[in-house]
Parts: sequence; structure tokens; C-alpha cells
Amino acid sequence: MWHVRHVQDPPAVRRLPTDQLTPLELGQIRDLLWAAFPPGEEEFSENDWQHAVGGQHFIAEIDGAIGSHAAVVRRELHVGGRPLRTGYVEAVATSPTLQRRGLGSAVMEAVNAHIREAYELGALGTGAHAFYERLGWQTWRGPTSVRADDGERRTPDEDGDILVLPTPTSPSPLDLDGPISCDWRPGDVW
Repeated sequence: MWHVRHVQDPPAVRRLPTDQLTPLELGQIRDLLWAAFPPGEEEFSENDWQHAVGGQHFIAEIDGAIGSHAAVVRRELHVGGRPLRTGYVEAVATSPTLQRRGLGSAVMEAVNAHIREAYELGALGTGAHAFYERLGWQTWRGPTSVRADDGERRTPDEDGDILVLPTPTSPSPLDLDGPISCDWRPGDVW
């Protein structure tokens, strides 16, 4: 159980790959994600969990328990037909009892630094634009699609819900009104 306290200093954020997480840490992250996104419209699914593993995890702890988490996995997005090595952000959550205390911002600042250093573009899917926009993310205004074995298919339900983080190696200028596509995967493709 988490103890509610005000976080005064920015919390330390640890970064480690999935295969270096202990079973206890994996369990805490899963519990955190299901608590932050309980069953219902915004439910966190097993597919969502599978999308978050295999990359880098960023965690902030309070009193020895994981209070906030985000993962960055490698994906290939195409912007205007050009493939870009993309750091795709998954499984961003802060314990409901610790929200609005700077944990999520600290985790995302570490995520941003990693993406800017290692990728041509950062991307994520969300309906919570304000949180990410204040950290430098921009709404993709152009049409979204998924690339599958049978060709590219539009994903109009995702239009306006994809945010990107330009990096020093992003195409310049980055046309936020152009088409963007992701590779296919089970569950939510974006």
C-alpha cells in the first residue's frame, strides 16, 4: 500500500530494460497499471501490458514502492511515407493516491530525454493531451493509418489522439498535418 505524502523534491527516476525488472517490480508495475486504469472504458488490458514489455522502463518510487511508471518500446512509424525509428511510449501511470505530486512529470521528463537521445521521433496515443503538451509533445493533426500484411488501412478513430515528440534527428520541418502510420500489432495498433 502506498502512503500519501507530498513529494517536495523531484523524485529519482530509474531506467531499466524489461529483463532487468525483478518479479516484485513487475508485479508492482502491473498492479499500478490496473489500479490507474480499472475495468471500463479506459481499462488496461493484457495486450496493453504486452505492448509495454521489451523496451526501457522508467519508474519513480515512494517509500520503496513504485508510484509512477512509463515504458518506451521501439517501433517504426512512417511519416509521409518515410520510416522513422520511433520511441513509442506505453503504460504511463501514476498511483491514483499519488497523482498531482510530480511523479508522472518526473518519469516523462526522463522518457523525453531518452527518446531525444536514442530515436528519430517519440510517439504515444492518448486522450490526455494537456499533460503531455506541457512537456513538449505535439498533437499529430494528419491522418493516421496502420500498415498490415494486406496493405495500409486508415485508423480514423485515432486521428487527433496521437502525440509526437520531435528529436534532434527528426525530419525538419516535421509536417504535423501529413499522414502517419504505425506497424500492425495485436490489440490497439496505436
